[in-house]
Amino acid sequence: MHADYLLKGRLKTRHLVLVIAIDEQGSLLRAAEHLHVSQPVLTRSLRELESLLGVELFERGPRGMSATRHGQAFLEHARTVVAELRQAGRHMTELSAGTAGTVTIGTHLAGANVLLPQAIAALKAERPRVTVVVREATPDLLTASLLAGDLDFTLGRMVPTEGTRLRQHALYQEPIRLVTRTGHPACGLEDPTLEDLLAHPWVVPVEQTALRHELEDALWRKGLSLPENRVECTSILTLRALLLETDMVAALPQLVAQQDDQLTILPTALEMVGQRVGVTVPTQRTLPLTAKFALDHLHAAAASVQKTINSTA
Repeated sequence: MHADYLLKGRLKTRHLVLVIAIDEQGSLLRAAEHLHVSQPVLTRSLRELESLLGVELFERGPRGMSATRHGQAFLEHARTVVAELRQAGRHMTELSAGTAGTVTIGTHLAGANVLLPQAIAALKAERPRVTVVVREATPDLLTASLLAGDLDFTLGRMVPTEGTRLRQHALYQEPIRLVTRTGHPACGLEDPTLEDLLAHPWVVPVEQTALRHELEDALWRKGLSLPENRVECTSILTLRALLLETDMVAALPQLVAQQDDQLTILPTALEMVGQRVGVTVPTQRTLPLTAKFALDHLHAAAASVQKTINSTA
């Protein structure tokens, strides 16, 4: 196939949308339901696309449909094109309507309770017509949404990115601390050890998070492991309620605990890599102005947040 063959007009936007839906939903039936079309229509469109490309994009297996090697390569380009088209449509709408637009931010725990509210407040004071949408999820889901164009950028604990498709900017450094409710039995100990704390139940991050793996590594270096009596949780509201209503222990970013007068930060050392909080942006599409405004305020707020952390270190 000649490199410019797909520009001759036979490739349609619907082809890109349908392969993304099939990959995400795992079957033609679920993809058809998701796109609100009949399964025969979707099957016909897929065959049309595979005929155009001259390759098979999906193969059937016991757990549904999975992308072939060619399919995976085409999907990467399809997601980039669809994300760009979404941004183009959004940009045209903002220009024609004369509105300030929307910025959509993905976040997970770190930075969400202090930095992000400060930045949003400053942004709204300066540009009250900007709509800010905040979506919370685990880091793996946030990355997928960012690559799909559903988010402008993500804020949180910095983890390795996927090749050259994403770029990260550090904002500040925040340590991880062990936390309990005020009045927890461990608070009465002069210098509680990790062994003392492991006698209590814990609430820990789910396996899809970098903090979970770093916590396990920190305990392993001491010859310890996570207690069997534990809850795995990503919801900060549920996590806080468990800490307040039980004798559970949690490892949290310092500012999350520091801003809550019902929680106590324990003096117990936790030898972990310091937590870098930052933003992750896509490299293959241009950020809208609203997102750039939000990033400017995040950088400004980060300087103040870092001073707060340093003053209590």
